[in-house]
Amino acid sequence: MFSRKISSSLEIRLTLPKYASEIYTLIEKNREFLKEWLPWLDNNTSEEDTQNFIQEQLIKFTKGEAVHTTIFHEGAIVGVAGFNSIDHTNGIGYLGYWLAEEFNGKGIMTQVVTNLIEMATVDLSLQKIDIRCATENSKSRAIPQRLGFTHEGTLRRAERLYDRWLDHEIYSILIN
Repeated sequence: MFSRKISSSLEIRLTLPKYASEIYTLIEKNREFLKEWLPWLDNNTSEEDTQNFIQEQLIKFTKGEAVHTTIFHEGAIVGVAGFNSIDHTNGIGYLGYWLAEEFNGKGIMTQVVTNLIEMATVDLSLQKIDIRCATENSKSRAIPQRLGFTHEGTLRRAERLYDRWLDHEIYSILIN
């Protein structure tokens, strides 16, 4: 297992099955908040679903295809972030994240993404990181904008979210 200390109160750890209960509880507590932008919530309706997702991520991790981390703030789980997909042929990591509502606006995700950029450079030997956010999701878009990512463009109707289509903004940063 790995962990990365970001500050005295912030740390990311490889997501493990033992975190499933707490992650699921956090999802449940924030379900309505998260549902505004995340389409997978209807497929995660039990602790077992969360457990299965974590197992899938660990298999991808062992194959070098993904790195899913859990965010701890002052010892409690507050969200997740990581490389949902890693394209080693082209050296690109596709970064995704979510944070519980009460922890938004505190700079936590900016610090986490900064740390993941370092991990991508040093540990994963990637040359580029890609972040895709719904056009209307200003909080999520603020992270790559704040960190100097380049806006690559807009993908129209990139994702179906329940009863509507979302456009995605693509941001990237070259790191190697």
